[in-house]
Amino acid sequence: MVVGLLGIVVALVAVIYVQRRLQPGSRAAAGVIQGQSERAERAAAEIRARAVAEAEEIVRRASEQAQAAELQAAQRAEQAEHRAAREAEQAARAARGRREVEEEIRAVKDEIRELRGDLERREARLGEREQRLDDELRRIEDKVVALDERKQELDRQAAELAEAGVARQAELQRVAGLTAEQAKAELVGSIETQAKRQAALAIRDIEAQAKAEADKRARKIVTLAIQRVAVEQTSESVVSVMHLPGDEMKGRIIGREGRNIRAFESITGVNLIIDDTPEAVLLSCFDPVRREIGRLTLERLITDGRIHPQRIEEAYERGKAEIELLCRRSGEDAMTQLGITDMHPELIDLLGRLRYRTSYGQNVLAHLVESAHIAGMMASELRMDSLLLRRCTVLHDIGKALTHEVEGSHALIGAEIARKYGEPDDVVHAIEAHHNEVEVRTVEAVLTQAADSISGGRPGARRESLEMYVKRLERLEEIAAAHEGVEKVFAMQAGREIRIMVKPDAVDDIHAQVIARDIAKQVEEELTYPGQIRVTVVRESRATEFAR
Repeated sequence: MVVGLLGIVVALVAVIYVQRRLQPGSRAAAGVIQGQSERAERAAAEIRARAVAEAEEIVRRASEQAQAAELQAAQRAEQAEHRAAREAEQAARAARGRREVEEEIRAVKDEIRELRGDLERREARLGEREQRLDDELRRIEDKVVALDERKQELDRQAAELAEAGVARQAELQRVAGLTAEQAKAELVGSIETQAKRQAALAIRDIEAQAKAEADKRARKIVTLAIQRVAVEQTSESVVSVMHLPGDEMKGRIIGREGRNIRAFESITGVNLIIDDTPEAVLLSCFDPVRREIGRLTLERLITDGRIHPQRIEEAYERGKAEIELLCRRSGEDAMTQLGITDMHPELIDLLGRLRYRTSYGQNVLAHLVESAHIAGMMASELRMDSLLLRRCTVLHDIGKALTHEVEGSHALIGAEIARKYGEPDDVVHAIEAHHNEVEVRTVEAVLTQAADSISGGRPGARRESLEMYVKRLERLEEIAAAHEGVEKVFAMQAGREIRIMVKPDAVDDIHAQVIARDIAKQVEEELTYPGQIRVTVVRESRATEFAR
């Protein structure tokens, strides 16, 4: 491109020179030359424009290449810095690792020095102990030698005494005129004659006294057994008082629009009475087990402070588990009192449930323990197996633990339970015969009946009115539970209300009204009661979702 420019410049110079040198007569030739010069100038301008464009393109490419080179250089510098940083970090880690290893080595060396010092001290103490043992062994050997010498001395003295005794015995035989065997036989005969005489006199006196006091002792067998039993009197109530930390707690127990108290009564089956009594509420329920579970539930809710339907259900489940544990412990305590150790665990649990059951106002578990003690005492007086009698008597009312669940006499139910869990035939027969539902065939069954009658017939043991009241409430629940679709039944407010929980998928609203009317009519026909009884049928619907 530069060579072409130079050629154009040379041509222009030549043209100018020629124009100056030409004569006036050569103007035509000069015009031709001028035309060619113009064309050459235009060509030179085009070439110059192309040269400028190509130069600009070359400059642009060079600039882009320079920027790319700078970017690559910056990237390589950054990579070099990263590698240098990683290498520095690795070097620091290696330095820290070396320091840690050196510290561990120093710690191990210190520990080895301590262990070596401890070992040396122990070796020194062992050496001292060995020295003391050697000294003690020498003293023991000296004592053994001394004892051997003393034994030899004692043997010599014993031989001398034996010789002296033989000589003395020979002298006594010579003086008495009897040998040793003859003297011994004469002494034994004299003592035997005297003993026989005294024994005959004692036997005569004992027989006379036995004949004189036979009837008196027979009458005392039962009275002594009763006198030796001390039991607590049972005071039954259908109401429990729950003390509150403050009156503001009553509002929290009731809840918004009464939802908490409704949930509590629905879940526990216990009527919660909140009145003007300061800092106290009442729990009303004829079933003591259910009432105690309700009391524990409310106590746990008050202690926790959070009262809502979900929390009430959780507290109820915990209270129920606690009552079951208390029942089991009560059964085990009863077995410990009676000295019975080989009873089936299921029977022990059933006995524990009787802690909350009453019969004519008498606590059934206390009645069983009392009857067992009485039977054991009578068996001891009659020289029978007292443990077997206690076993028969403590199980004679075991069927009452299931009379709410199984139909039939508690005596026959108890006999089936005892037979199921491997009790002896005498025990099973005593249980099934204690109310004469089966003919009595053994002495154990007779004594079981006697002990049962003594415990139940003593003054202050039972009250007829409470038992009739409980039976009426139980009958109320039985009537309601017999209808189809009923899930739970609770007799509340001392028998003035019966609340029925029905299955919502099996009973609709109209059927619930029919059930309430039928139960009310059946109660009017079968039961006698003061005032009126309200029948409430509750059909509950629940919707449950989970937030995830």
